[in-house]
Amino acid sequence: MAAPKKGAAGPLVGAVVQGTNSTRFLVFNSKTAELLSHHQVELTQEFPREGWVEQDPKEILQSVYECIERTCEKLDEVNVDIANIKAIGVSNQRETTVIWDKLTGEPLYNAVVWLDLRTQSTVENLSKKIPGNNNFVKSKTGLPLSTYFSAVKLRWMLDNVRNVQKAVEEGRALFGTIDSWLIWSMTGGVNGGVHCTDVTNASRTMLFNIHSLEWDKELCDFFEIPMNILPNVWSSSEIYGLMKSGALEGVPISGCLGDQSAALVGQMCFQEGQAKNTYGTGCFLLCNTGRKCVFSEHGLLTTVAYKLGRDKPVCYALEGSVAIAGAVIRWLRDNLGIIETSEEVEKLAKEAGTSYGCYFVPAFSGLYAPYWEPSARGIICGLTHFTNKYHIAFAALEAVCFQTREILDAMNRDCGIPLTHLQVDGAMTNNNILMQLQADILHIPVVKSSMPETTALGAAMAAGAAEGIGVWSLEPENLSAITMERFEPQIQATESDIRYATWKKAVMKSMGWVTAQSSENDDTAIFSSLPLGFFVVSSMIMLIGARYISGIP
Repeated sequence: MAAPKKGAAGPLVGAVVQGTNSTRFLVFNSKTAELLSHHQVELTQEFPREGWVEQDPKEILQSVYECIERTCEKLDEVNVDIANIKAIGVSNQRETTVIWDKLTGEPLYNAVVWLDLRTQSTVENLSKKIPGNNNFVKSKTGLPLSTYFSAVKLRWMLDNVRNVQKAVEEGRALFGTIDSWLIWSMTGGVNGGVHCTDVTNASRTMLFNIHSLEWDKELCDFFEIPMNILPNVWSSSEIYGLMKSGALEGVPISGCLGDQSAALVGQMCFQEGQAKNTYGTGCFLLCNTGRKCVFSEHGLLTTVAYKLGRDKPVCYALEGSVAIAGAVIRWLRDNLGIIETSEEVEKLAKEAGTSYGCYFVPAFSGLYAPYWEPSARGIICGLTHFTNKYHIAFAALEAVCFQTREILDAMNRDCGIPLTHLQVDGAMTNNNILMQLQADILHIPVVKSSMPETTALGAAMAAGAAEGIGVWSLEPENLSAITMERFEPQIQATESDIRYATWKKAVMKSMGWVTAQSSENDDTAIFSSLPLGFFVVSSMIMLIGARYISGIP
């Protein structure tokens, strides 16, 4: 006789976390915020040309279904009844752009990932059309004109992909960020799928007016984007539709947040002035500014933080975005081969104890906040015959911390009240060397949640709190307290400042390496546009790499 289902105390809520490197599905107890089970699938990234980053939308969708099914199987194995899962939330990599055929359900092109740089010349051409005394794009969207955001990726597809052009002409095309593609597919796809997004994801497209909370005709005209391909914009917490297949068929999808907004909610930064930093593929520092749109004078973005219900107020955030954080560890593993697993970087850095004057600027996709400099490229400098893979590993971790200090300094200047500590989350926070380095370089305490899955938690909270679901209370007195681990600075502020100043010198040297023309032409053009120093540094790296990069004396 089968063992009886014991279930789990309280209703359960699932959360899809669709990131750049992987997809996860996690299930939480809505009364205690306890994580009951999860499953993760790593994703492929494609680099068809220098500066291009793509993913297969069908692989992403399939990974979501796989994670849901495997998590449900794991729950069943421990006698948890999946019928207790009352809602599903979705969080997603932002800005990544998908166009698909609403009649066949097939993507019309690969997803163009937020890190992609192919639109640099598009950005430069568009910037010439913005009046110098009236930057209506930034005033309406809170965003600088950059390769980062969805509108220019969409514009590139419309200009360069015949399948997309034809589908738009024939009224078959639908546009969305990853959340829209997933929700449309999971709610039925060609058989009545819901074409929607939430305000947080819409605010990253550069087509959305963050004041009126609507698609903006002037912006769409500026980018020459047809408005009929855009999804309907909803709040971050309401029932969008029901799962149409799989183990959770019939369960409402009722939460949707861009991953960084989800982490802000999961960290419970509901008060004005509260901030968090998430260490994922990139690094994203968000500060809740409440119901006020605060426009940065120091290179930060103004974005929608969340709107937790159709009739609830919208809250905004200042954001500092760093393109490359965890991605630099993946690069050390996949491109240089000096580690076999991402976890090894902590061991190498611990053994080194210092970078010995080696500095790493991982500007693989240009520099985001506070510079917004697409011409920058990654450099490793300060190399000597003594430098080995241990020092490069340490320098890579330091680079994440230095980039965070840059955006924290900008945020302190914009907000006027310096942060006294930094709340952190994301996969990289499991690296204790990184966390201690971060506290040392910021010279303020770093506070890490015992629940590293705050992005998933935020998506689950939004889904469980939605009207018609009502299994998760967002009242402060009902929110489960999460224990914290604290890292205190262990070096003198003067030492931290000297190291930071040296790294800033390296940042200056990383700029101006690529022109718009060279980024879109062949390899010969790319190399002909680079300064002589490129070849000197490349030769040095190759020479040192042959003997020292593996730690051989």
